[in-house]
Amino acid sequence: MRWIVLCLGIFGYLGAGASMSARDLGQWDAVDPAVKQWYQALMQPDVPNASCCGEADAYWADEVHVRDGKTYAIVTDDRPDEPRGRPHVEIGTEIEIPNNKLKWDRSNPTGHGIVFLSRARYVFCYVQPGGV
Repeated sequence: MRWIVLCLGIFGYLGAGASMSARDLGQWDAVDPAVKQWYQALMQPDVPNASCCGEADAYWADEVHVRDGKTYAIVTDDRPDEPRGRPHVEIGTEIEIPNNKLKWDRSNPTGHGIVFLSRARYVFCYVQPGGV
């Protein structure tokens, strides 16, 4: 009986994770198609076959600094969260960006530094502002 409960629990967890990984809640409706394509093509620098995720996981983080050899990004995103289907992160929140999550190989057409966060605030990627 324990094995059945364990298997059902694992199956439920995996099923929930799969549905969360590709959230399209209409957040792309008013986005420039080129920017949409850019978001969808971003891959994690340390896991090149895994997406950085999308706009529902993206927060503007235009302030970046290094302290004690670690990179930090400050959330500057004042856009509403509801249309993007994302949890709220306060402006001014400092997020430590692990070195393996710094993405420097792609230009950024948004004009903003962007940190991609899970709901538990795990950093998927940080893309610096600039480039076209």
